[in-house]
Amino acid sequence: MIELKSKREIQLIGEAGEIIKKVFAAVCPMIAEGVATAALDSVAEKVILENGGEPAFKGYRGYPKTACISLNEAVVHGIPNGRQLKKGDLVSFDIGVKRKGFYADAARTWQVGTPDPAKQALIDAAKASLDGALAAYKTGWRIGDLSETIQQYVEKRGFQVVRDYAGHGIGRQLHEDPQVPNYGKAGRGAKIEPGLVLAIEPMVTAGHYAVETLEDGWTVVTKDRKNASHYEDTIAFTESGFINLTSDGVL
Repeated sequence: MIELKSKREIQLIGEAGEIIKKVFAAVCPMIAEGVATAALDSVAEKVILENGGEPAFKGYRGYPKTACISLNEAVVHGIPNGRQLKKGDLVSFDIGVKRKGFYADAARTWQVGTPDPAKQALIDAAKASLDGALAAYKTGWRIGDLSETIQQYVEKRGFQVVRDYAGHGIGRQLHEDPQVPNYGKAGRGAKIEPGLVLAIEPMVTAGHYAVETLEDGWTVVTKDRKNASHYEDTIAFTESGFINLTSDGVL
């Protein structure tokens, strides 16, 4: 069941989104050789708690940490640990925050060290697909229009979108209806109406889109072990268009 949000509820989701922006601002400068992913997770939790939020992921279905930090071929749900970042690593950092009963969710992918053009193109494809879909958005769109636009942006750049995981509605729960696949057909799916809030999250692969879950039960990696990138924002649709509740200027 899809639950449309009031202006006040969107404002509360936005308050959670403001905390996410602060997390990105704190973590992004730490992306460097020798920094353990567990250290990034600790800083994220500290920022969330100091700003009156709760880590949305910690304890969710048994997940043990605050952030999901997925490296290189890992697409999503990587568990922070003592692994130290190395030059050339891709770091996909996914974070959720709960505040006053409402959730926001966002992700970014960064490179460690001097940017490699091919890896940067992969990162840019995920962000550009979301930005491009939102720029193309028109009143009357359905989820399928959004999904198809994301897919086209990615595939025109020579990459693929993961099929097994999708974006989602968000608000009183971390995951709500509807699902938002990153591939699809225009004109299909739920109508995008004012009050709909979505966590839209392109997951892009340098090789084939097929994925599998590692033995830890969480970390999702590409089957061909080629690199992946992840970009996500929480978007509220309104009578006048949309509001990006987690856009932070941190790429």
